[in-house]
Amino acid sequence: MTKLGFLSFGNWMGVTGSRTRTGGEALLQGVELAVAAEEVGVDGAYYRVHHFAQNHSNPFPMMAAAAARTSRIELGTGVIDMRYENPWSLAEQAGATDLISGGRLQLGISRGSPEAVVDGWRSFDQIPAEGQTDADMAREHTDLFRRAIDGEGFAPGNPRVIGTSTPQPVTPQSPGLYDRIWWGAGTRATAVWTAEQGMNLMSSTLLTEDTGVPFDELQAEQIAMFRSAWAARGWKREPRVSVSRSILPIIDEETQYYFGVQAQAEQTDQVGILDGSRSRFGRSYIGAPDVIAAELARDAAVQAADTLLVTVPNQLGVEFNARLLEAIVRDVMPVVDAEVVPSLA
Repeated sequence: MTKLGFLSFGNWMGVTGSRTRTGGEALLQGVELAVAAEEVGVDGAYYRVHHFAQNHSNPFPMMAAAAARTSRIELGTGVIDMRYENPWSLAEQAGATDLISGGRLQLGISRGSPEAVVDGWRSFDQIPAEGQTDADMAREHTDLFRRAIDGEGFAPGNPRVIGTSTPQPVTPQSPGLYDRIWWGAGTRATAVWTAEQGMNLMSSTLLTEDTGVPFDELQAEQIAMFRSAWAARGWKREPRVSVSRSILPIIDEETQYYFGVQAQAEQTDQVGILDGSRSRFGRSYIGAPDVIAAELARDAAVQAADTLLVTVPNQLGVEFNARLLEAIVRDVMPVVDAEVVPSLA
């Protein structure tokens, strides 16, 4: 059974037609969409994080508020840019949010993607050490963060206050959170590294490499390599794998108005240069629900993953996106789960 989640970038803009015009509206709608999504049977509410942009930048207050309003739906990120993060502060925020949710946090993290500013992490006082790249710093922050949520003590205790000099962990600690950390991998090699670290795999609508094969096949190969490396490492638990897709079912006059023209065009992969690398961008799925369902059932990576994240047009508002998600739950996912395609493993 494939889990279904939505992925919102939290875009806001004060322009004609936008129903999400301010940062405050984006945050409040992020909470309301999680509530509405749970009601229609969606399994996860995930939020993309970007700094210095009109997107979500600190998702923890929003996820904590959504946790207090829901009881079942997973709450996650896809992804937090670890170049910007103080590992111990992040551990405190994540632990508190996970406890409020009752253990429903699914935290996606990564090296990050191109941002709106140059080396923005430096403005957050996160400076790579001599000889380090920003990617090296992100992985170092990740290691420290994971050790922190696993209960490792870092700061020497003050004997005058607590009676010991034993290194103390950050608080609060949330048992089980360590196994619910995901790494956003943009290549097959990074997916292998993710497995070796014992993190779950999060793969988006693009890969920063291209071998000439269709996107879903390249992503399925990435997943197969991840699972093989996981098994070789001998981890005892089963890993989780998510993939993201742009899915826009045409279900009424309003969806026809916004996406009808796009539905008439052939949906294909795109190849271009991102951050200096030749990259492959996956196609969108736009059209009648039954057509989308059949196409996703043939998507090799969707079949290989256990979680499908649907990127939502959040500027069209909560009610609009709740209708889209309900249609996907009702008319698309049963077909996706009923079909089986050959594995590339």
